[in-house]
Amino acid sequence: MSQINEKSPQHCAKKKLININKNHKKLFYTFTTFILSILLLILVIWFILHPSKPQFSLKEADIYQLTLSKSHLLNSSIQTTLLSNNPNQKVGIYYDEIQVYASYKGQQITLDSSVPPFYQDCKDSNLLSMVLVANGLPVDPSFGYEVGRDQMVGRLVLSIKANGELRWKVGTWVSGRSKKDKI
Repeated sequence: MSQINEKSPQHCAKKKLININKNHKKLFYTFTTFILSILLLILVIWFILHPSKPQFSLKEADIYQLTLSKSHLLNSSIQTTLLSNNPNQKVGIYYDEIQVYASYKGQQITLDSSVPPFYQDCKDSNLLSMVLVANGLPVDPSFGYEVGRDQMVGRLVLSIKANGELRWKVGTWVSGRSKKDKI
């Protein structure tokens, strides 16, 4: 009879290709569980609070001046009133560095106007009034034709845009500034 040189599966288990101490395993599992618990807590808090961006609506806009010189320089003066609404039930909003301007067919026709920083509580509304002005602002050569055509029709469509930074307030905790974004 010939001798069998095959080794049993029990022999393979004794090789210990991966050598992890029981202490290292416990430390790894504890650390992983801790990190996952923190992430789950943050996710649950976010789902409960679910902060949403403020809503803006234009209440009034009065155009006092909109003139174009022969050298394609625009002078404009527009009085606007915006309504800012915080739709959140449990989250307040700090408004920082808000810049408002008017544009016509994608072209900015006033300079940025700053709104002073303010705080808006939960489910609160604020009226923001500002004058948007531009003196000697260079515009596209076709601007005069476009405005003249729309004035003949009797309708001039302006866009009022606001960019700024927001901070969220939940209880006594205030978030860091979010990057500048259209609000």
